Amino acid sequence: MRDLMIEETAGLKVSGVHITRKGSVLLDVPQLSLNGPGPTLILGPNGAGKSLLLRCLHGLISPDCGRVTQGGVPLNAVHKSQQAMVFQQPVLLRRSVAGNLDFALKRVGLARAERKKKIADLLAEGGLSEKARQSAKYLSGGEAQRLAVLRALALSPKTLFLDEPTSSLDPGATQAIERMILSASSQGVRIVMVTHDIGQARRLASDVVMMQGGYVVEHGAAKQVLDSPASEASRRYLAGRLVT
Repeated sequence: MRDLMIEETAGLKVSGVHITRKGSVLLDVPQLSLNGPGPTLILGPNGAGKSLLLRCLHGLISPDCGRVTQGGVPLNAVHKSQQAMVFQQPVLLRRSVAGNLDFALKRVGLARAERKKKIADLLAEGGLSEKARQSAKYLSGGEAQRLAVLRALALSPKTLFLDEPTSSLDPGATQAIERMILSASSQGVRIVMVTHDIGQARRLASDVVMMQGGYVVEHGAAKQVLDSPASEASRRYLAGRLVT
């Protein structure tokens, strides 16, 4: 197992974040605090602003106004190693499976001997030990996404953002990714994840953020939101009805 013992949760807070493009409001979040242990799962229909919110939380997109803080510190002052992100389509380097992990570990300054042991531990955790010398471009979709998650976790981030990491995977591959997510969460990594899969939210989430039309329509404990949603938008979405 990896050594990812992180002493405290990295709280995220959104204040007055607003994004408008060509006269249309894409994101409008007056207040949102993600201070629990996680995982936090963000749900909602297409175009709800889920991925846009995730990118704002990670600092990939700057809002027109408002700010995001982590642990009370503005994102531009947060060291990049405290956050990592995995996208829907894995982005891997043109090198071996082990080489992808080695590249990440070099960034955090690990010596060669330490990197070698860490890589072995990571590959074992992701079930990729036998693929270590293989070029990453020949991995299956599920294997590639596992490697992407492992590479993100190699940085020992306080917060890991995931944007629908299992949307194109079969049930077996999805289960493997979910195990990795729960393992990381149990070791103190704050997970914030976008998904369309309500079943996945039930399996993973500690709390749920429901979005519609760029707004957060509901946020609370997973069981409360998923079983007894307070907003009409949440009720319609969870019932599988069209949300406009």
